[in-house]
Amino acid sequence: MWTDVAAGVALGHRRLSVLDLSPLGHQPMVSRSGRYIITYNGEIYNFGDLRAELAEHHFRGRSDTEVMLAAFEKWGVEAALSRFNGMFALAVWDTHDRALWLARDRFGEKPLYYGRVGRALVFGSELKAIQRFPGFEGEVDRGALAQLLRFGYVPTPGSIFKGIHKLPAATYLRVAVGDDVQSTPSPYWSLESVAREGTAHRYAGTEAEAIAELDRLLHAAVRLAWCRMCRSGRSSLAGSTRRRSWR
Repeated sequence: MWTDVAAGVALGHRRLSVLDLSPLGHQPMVSRSGRYIITYNGEIYNFGDLRAELAEHHFRGRSDTEVMLAAFEKWGVEAALSRFNGMFALAVWDTHDRALWLARDRFGEKPLYYGRVGRALVFGSELKAIQRFPGFEGEVDRGALAQLLRFGYVPTPGSIFKGIHKLPAATYLRVAVGDDVQSTPSPYWSLESVAREGTAHRYAGTEAEAIAELDRLLHAAVRLAWCRMCRSGRSSLAGSTRRRSWR
């Protein structure tokens, strides 16, 4: 648990240790400068490359979480998100700007829910974390129930509970002091844009070069997937911020 009573912010994490089993990998984790505090579920596959790129940062442990915090320190949250190759649902409290960032990976492999419970903004990587929050009523959204019966799931951005939303994949939500939580999530990556860019700038090499490049990319993707399987695990995050503390 991490709390800032004066700011009205509380972050919680239940960890399954996969990378860096020592206490140096525990969450919520505070950045070296103390500006950012993160709780996140998932894994950043390219954290080794990012760690090398952030060589000037003095790392205390070997976790990908610490590398993410160093990336926020150097590039800012929005710019750092576009550099992460992995699966994640994260919450980051910026003590300098007094703003909360919620973000989800590019394909939405890890879920992230958020909404209002009374005067508090609550969020979590599982609905049952939000259900435990004092004052949560759990009123079923009849529209979401109809979608569940029709499709077999509740499409994003809805959830089975009224007033609780799923953050769309490849987006972030920044809620600063005085902001409305219903603000529209902002995309940091777009599959459509990548496809359009590829169509507009087609590969100019020979067939043999194209085959070699495809082979290289497939080997790199399989290497990352294999590393993920070897380290696979899950954890959960939860938290809240109270609106009255922002006024």
